[in-house]
Amino acid sequence: MKAFGRLYQRLDSTTSTNLKVESLVQYFEETPPRDAAWGLNLLLGKRQRRRVTSRMLRDAFLRSFPDFPEWLLEESYGHVGDTGETVSLLLASRGICPNESQQSVSLSSWMEDRISKLSGKEDQQRAEKIFEWWSRLSVDECYLLNKLLTGGLRVGVSQKLVVRALSKWSGISEAELTHRLMGEFEPSEENFQRLLSEGGGKKVPSQPYPFFLASPLEENDWKSLDFKHLQLEYKWDGIRAQLIFREGEVFLWSRGEDLITNQFPEIVEAASNLPQGTVLDGELLCWNEDQPLPFSFLQKRLGRKKVSSKLLESHPCILLAYDCLEANGEDLREHSLKERREILEKLIQDYDEPRLKISSCLSANSKESLEILRNSSRDFGAEGLMLKKKESHYLSGRKRGHWWKYKVDPLTLDAVLIYAQAGSGRRANLFTDYTFALWKDSELVTFAKAYSGLDQKEIEELDRWIRQNTRERFGPVRSVEPFHVFEIAFEGISESNRHKSGIAVRFPRILRWRKDKVVSEADTLMNARKLLEAA
Repeated sequence: MKAFGRLYQRLDSTTSTNLKVESLVQYFEETPPRDAAWGLNLLLGKRQRRRVTSRMLRDAFLRSFPDFPEWLLEESYGHVGDTGETVSLLLASRGICPNESQQSVSLSSWMEDRISKLSGKEDQQRAEKIFEWWSRLSVDECYLLNKLLTGGLRVGVSQKLVVRALSKWSGISEAELTHRLMGEFEPSEENFQRLLSEGGGKKVPSQPYPFFLASPLEENDWKSLDFKHLQLEYKWDGIRAQLIFREGEVFLWSRGEDLITNQFPEIVEAASNLPQGTVLDGELLCWNEDQPLPFSFLQKRLGRKKVSSKLLESHPCILLAYDCLEANGEDLREHSLKERREILEKLIQDYDEPRLKISSCLSANSKESLEILRNSSRDFGAEGLMLKKKESHYLSGRKRGHWWKYKVDPLTLDAVLIYAQAGSGRRANLFTDYTFALWKDSELVTFAKAYSGLDQKEIEELDRWIRQNTRERFGPVRSVEPFHVFEIAFEGISESNRHKSGIAVRFPRILRWRKDKVVSEADTLMNARKLLEAA
């Protein structure tokens, strides 16, 4: 725990990539495999079970200090923006945390023996146990413990950097380590040693390949495009997934490395007819006859332990495949896209499974004809085009110069700012979370929230205005005078009975601050409905 705490502080205190890699290498060199496995798990951001909610953490503090006013805790949280940090700072202010840690318990013991056993305890017992831990940890370790308890630990280092450090330390290539870390990684001494062993040990049937990602098509990319050697496809608005059929079992992984097999039983059934040792890369879509349904249909399939027969019928799904990564157990990633496409076409044709389709190839021989295809892609339920070099191998991550995405311009509406809320973490002292509204007759109706799109100077300017023009307070939320208009961009729009406006938008963000417009010139809900009808 002490070693991981020191690593966390070193990573958090520098922006230097080289220093971060050096710190990671030193950690892996000095840490026993069992602890290193847990450290790696946390560094990679693998999901941990939350043993304590933020509310429970606050309650534990208040139970430990009955004289401490709850309103003061809430006010402190409002300034800090993070419960774990707020509690650790308050503990230090009351002289609870010693300057030097008085414990020497390993990280693995904390995760496996201590934190995991909190779930079954009563509130008072849990509060007493947590307070006992706090009283033996330094303030930095208290903060770290609080984040581990709530499952909210975020370390200031990317997975790519962690893999680079592991590669530098172990001598195994970054590409190979990235592959070995795909899917589930159970933190144990055995798994950590297997990860770094020659050959990587026995392959797990469920293990996916690292996804190859496209880069946005930019102006300077046009000169390197040769249309005769490009494969063009639509860019679909679904869930990127790998379908794996090995050793008699089917696995379905999302790009975020979530195992979503149980949420798509019809895809599992279809894949069971494929040859053993098949891995397909494609897009999960809700599909009706020959066109995809809006993404909102697909959302209803997510997060369910079991999908009802009614939902299977009303929200039918397919896997639209566009690559074959493994056939008959052979890794095809070093083959060209042209060769992989031929294998995929034969596979889909031979098995003729309606729930496994193939993404169609398109044709363009100039920038002008490509623009026409892109601009019409929404008519086919797509969000743009994919451009792929036919000779490209299937690489790992985002490597420029091989695959590009050329998305249509986003949908936009001019909306009025009506609510604001402070951010979290380093932005806890600034209002950065905004709610926007459209006109419905003479009333402003909320339609979207957005958190990104303004630069730091604009955020600070808007923050000052919000503080001076607050109408009402609702906990952390402030109602403000309807004065500022912003152009809001989004990727899709759909019906929604959960929103007052009756619509929901996908990936909303601020495109620009329309200081040239007055509130009465903002868009109406009718304008939004027209976009919905067109979609």
